[in-house]
Amino acid sequence: MQNKKEKLQRKAEYEFSIGLRLTHWIRAIAIVLLIGTGYYLSYVFQSPISNGEPINFMQAKYRLIHQAVGFILIACIIFKVYLFFCDKVSRKERVSIIDVFNIKLWIHQIKFYIFLGKHPHLRGVYNPLQFVTYFFFYLVMLGIILTGLILYIHTYHQGLGGMLYNLLKPLEAMLGGLAEVRTYHRILMWVIMIFIPVHVYMAIFNALKAKNGSMDAIFSGYKYVKEEGN
Repeated sequence: MQNKKEKLQRKAEYEFSIGLRLTHWIRAIAIVLLIGTGYYLSYVFQSPISNGEPINFMQAKYRLIHQAVGFILIACIIFKVYLFFCDKVSRKERVSIIDVFNIKLWIHQIKFYIFLGKHPHLRGVYNPLQFVTYFFFYLVMLGIILTGLILYIHTYHQGLGGMLYNLLKPLEAMLGGLAEVRTYHRILMWVIMIFIPVHVYMAIFNALKAKNGSMDAIFSGYKYVKEEGN
């Protein structure tokens, strides 16, 4: 009876646009494929069937998939940044920046996570800890994209690779050379691999503890928030 009453006190609020939800899931699939193919490129775990013909270029096939999916990921990131700054529905994401500078909100949010308080009222979509974490995630994504493009220009010397070569070569030198770039690329991959299970756990935690359908929003776009005064 109490759960039914609580549901009546909530209203559906459109939180995530279709563009944001699509980029989220395309990005998620792309990251999984990039981790798998990237791991193969670093540590070969599959061998082609022995054949006398020079056609079993397994390394080249994995690299092709890795690079193709990498450019899909870049497109998703660019589109997500565009949505953040320009999409009307994403306005609440931008408002989340204000909450980051609210010290009291940080305290209330941490108390919520350690079971000492209720979920605080937020102006934006994300709580301060979420926003800072996602901001750090996109910095990591920027780093892994740049290092990935540096590795790309040493595979394809014409077309896009040729265009980017002179632009990225100084960055390669700043990072200590091609071998160091490859190391940074792998380290950033491990950062993302650590982020993923933490992200999934926190999404489930927030959805179950806050009981506001926050995890449903990434599927349907709608979140269920308490009406003012309840």
